[in-house]
Amino acid sequence: MSRFLSKEAERLAPYTPGEQPQDAQYVKLNTNESPFPPSPRVLKALSRAELLKLNLYSDPTCAALNSAIARRYELQPENVITGNGSDELLAFAFRAFCGQGKGVAYADITYGFYKSQAAFFGLDATVIPLREDFTLNVDDYMDFPGTIFIANPNAPTGMAVPRADIQRLLEADPDRVVIVDEAYVDFGAESCVPMIYRYDNLLVMQTMSKSRSLAGGRVGFALGSAELIAALNRVKYSFNPYNVNRLSIIAGAAAVEDEPYFQACTGAIQNNRAWTVRELEALGFTVLPSQANFIFAKSDRIPGGELYRKLKENGILVRWFDADRVRDYVRVTIGSLEQMAVLVDEAARLLEEV
Repeated sequence: MSRFLSKEAERLAPYTPGEQPQDAQYVKLNTNESPFPPSPRVLKALSRAELLKLNLYSDPTCAALNSAIARRYELQPENVITGNGSDELLAFAFRAFCGQGKGVAYADITYGFYKSQAAFFGLDATVIPLREDFTLNVDDYMDFPGTIFIANPNAPTGMAVPRADIQRLLEADPDRVVIVDEAYVDFGAESCVPMIYRYDNLLVMQTMSKSRSLAGGRVGFALGSAELIAALNRVKYSFNPYNVNRLSIIAGAAAVEDEPYFQACTGAIQNNRAWTVRELEALGFTVLPSQANFIFAKSDRIPGGELYRKLKENGILVRWFDADRVRDYVRVTIGSLEQMAVLVDEAARLLEEV
């Protein structure tokens, strides 16, 4: 540890991302990436002419990308902000809508980035436990006066909250911001985007990493009232005006405009998810009801940590969280049907050895 590290930085507990091996020797089902390549329109848009423009800064307003997203979601460009992945926009939201006298609330089992960001900004964080069955009940948040972050569908459980419940939360206190992180919404859950014009205290986060196959492009976006978006831009222009690079702006706009490819990919993932759940349940696994591109599963015959390690030893990467309440589970990204068949066959073999 550097002797120059500040006391504030020394107290941080950084978020730990999933493993990213570079030798491609694994069936990689641990970081919720898409098994499909980007849209053909993306590949066509990233022309040699555009590559030759990398000597120039990107458009700080991301106008072409914001306009494409606005058209897709039937909003106006002033209702859209794009960022270097949705994590960057989440960080902007923590800075913009939380602070002195305004704490933050999130679930005990949810995306770990919320905890690290609350610590990074020195915020007063209230951690609200999920119910025993891992559902998130908005009634548990009704009396909280600060900013609320809800991953919907939740990670790592994959379970979703109905839009009507989010609406109740918005109406209960119009003076508090509710941030709905919809990183996985395109795989079957209800999006809150249709409520944006009705509730100026709603901010919706989404990403192109999962359903639009651009995890390596780092394109995220937030949708909300013009006032909320202006607040995020205030933070953005105080931190990194050119936060989305030229090629990602082009790739993101092309991806969001290819609706048939988007529907084909998300539909395939939902079908593969249903098949995988049936196969694992037939092996005796308990699988939580997921509306994401991953599932959360456990077996009473093998501990979660042991299952993770044995799968890794045999060339399959899944995610395991060594934490209370979820230690028995592994999170499995839904990949191609061929990848899921490899997982199921290996899980069956391991259970035979128990």
